[in-house]
Amino acid sequence: MTSPSPLRGKSAIVGVGTAGLGEAPGFNAMDIQALAVRAALDDAGLSLTDVDGLFCANMSHTFPAISTVEYLGLNPRWIDGTNTGGSSFVAHALSATMALEAGLCDVALICYGATMRSGAGRMVPPAEQPAYEVPHGPRYPMTAYALAAARHMAQFGTTREQLAAVAVAARDWARLNPDAFERDPLSVEEVLASRMVMEPLSLRDCCLLTDGAGAIVMTRADRARDLAHKPAYFLGGGVASYNRAISEMPDLTSTAAKDSGKRAFTMAGLSQGDIDILQLYDAFTINVILFLEDLGFCPKGEGGAFVQDGRIAPGGALPVNTNGGGLSFCHPGMYGVFTLIEATRQLRGAAEARQVDKADTVLCHGNGITLSHQATAIFGSDNAL
Repeated sequence: MTSPSPLRGKSAIVGVGTAGLGEAPGFNAMDIQALAVRAALDDAGLSLTDVDGLFCANMSHTFPAISTVEYLGLNPRWIDGTNTGGSSFVAHALSATMALEAGLCDVALICYGATMRSGAGRMVPPAEQPAYEVPHGPRYPMTAYALAAARHMAQFGTTREQLAAVAVAARDWARLNPDAFERDPLSVEEVLASRMVMEPLSLRDCCLLTDGAGAIVMTRADRARDLAHKPAYFLGGGVASYNRAISEMPDLTSTAAKDSGKRAFTMAGLSQGDIDILQLYDAFTINVILFLEDLGFCPKGEGGAFVQDGRIAPGGALPVNTNGGGLSFCHPGMYGVFTLIEATRQLRGAAEARQVDKADTVLCHGNGITLSHQATAIFGSDNAL
């Protein structure tokens, strides 16, 4: 293992907040984003006037960062509105760390909000889609992930039961989370019996469609130690992208997570065995299997067997998506910011009934568009520094 990066441990998440989870009728995306920002700043013991760095992306504004500046009345010294889909916010954690360490800002705000459920998607402009795929009539994003799932099944013998095990594990975690949108019991048989959405993915293999907003506040580590809560220190991060269109993926069963993860582990000076908890972007059940493989937690092709016996569920050897994930907690179009929020709560020991006993390191992984962009970030407690 190479020596850790100079960025290791130099920044930390000091505040987290959510708003409008599930359904937020009467509010728009900016409204609930602002409520999440207020909650995160209150959590950190800071105010809007302290924020001088802004990092955001959304599905409702062409210029989300500038629109957020105006709505919140900010006057930041640094703005980053890079939009790579749902992975944006995990990537922003790395960008914010660089900006903080370079002195470009002192308090970085990462935020997102969407009313995908109560707004029924009406506020979302038509997404740019690959012109060479559209004539074939795909149903985005389901078609893309169904292709990856079908290929994984054909190549490695992965079964629908193994995919279903991912959904059941997520639901078991969600049942411990009072903020989760779906908390009813769920069995493998119920996943298999649910309506087929895009073969081989059934309704319960697919993420929720909810409203929701999330925000995190980051500062340099020296300041973080003086604030209200235990810091969640940034240990390492990495991003990678090979393609925009699913049809242009070099291999439908291998994502750029293998590169983003490697870069994050190298920066952190850690290996897979050092990680206590995973927060993986689970827009579909196949995602978790792909990312467990590509991030190095099991060999390629063995992800299905890895998850099938409760290993990633409560009480399992490797806790994954402890808030219930996009499959059962919430999924307002882009999910990545919620991986950071749950990681922070676990590292603080503040996850209540779903708290994992050993929580010193958490790996967050974000996925953008249709397996198009991958971002990995590793956070740790004082014990991990």
